[in-house]
Amino acid sequence: MFRDRLTAGRLLAEKLKRIKISNGIVLAIPRGGVPVGKIIAETLQLPLDIILIKKIGHPLNKEYAIGAASLEDYFIIPHEDVSDQYIHEELKQVRKILLTMKEKYVGNRSALPLINKTVILVDDGIATGNTMLQTIAIVKKSKPASIIAAIPVLPKNKAKIMGKELNKLVSLIEADDFYGISSFYEYFEQVSDEVVIEYLQPSISPK
Repeated sequence: MFRDRLTAGRLLAEKLKRIKISNGIVLAIPRGGVPVGKIIAETLQLPLDIILIKKIGHPLNKEYAIGAASLEDYFIIPHEDVSDQYIHEELKQVRKILLTMKEKYVGNRSALPLINKTVILVDDGIATGNTMLQTIAIVKKSKPASIIAAIPVLPKNKAKIMGKELNKLVSLIEADDFYGISSFYEYFEQVSDEVVIEYLQPSISPK
């Protein structure tokens, strides 16, 4: 069990220090991944950025993800009953929401380029794995040199799935019995927008 997200970040950073990481960038998933990513970025002396991503739901069931979009890219799993027009309209709506989040968290600052970078994707835990899988698919389209996921806790069966999509998975707990991410933290309060904004203040310049 971890005391809080900052503790989890410190423990992950120690494991990541054993890996030879060159030309790296830490990419956190808001909001819970940002405190974890902040500690990792500071420890490894790497720039920190966020990836804003939102799923695209099926027209008959919005909870069923058929893809995901960021502000820069998207991916879709083809479905015969989903039209191009629907995808076009969903992309517009999703990116409107993501743009509002971007303006709130980083203002006019441009996203750091990922091409040829070692991208360290960070969240505070994985439950279903859907968000991370969608994020990986989006990041791959930016042509990074490699993708490492740094995750404090996830179910053991999800670790196997993640491992197939990544160059490396760095985790602390891969649980046989999984009752939710919060059960592995003593303190797991919601991360506020103000904390995200504070942690994203640039401290390491991209190399």
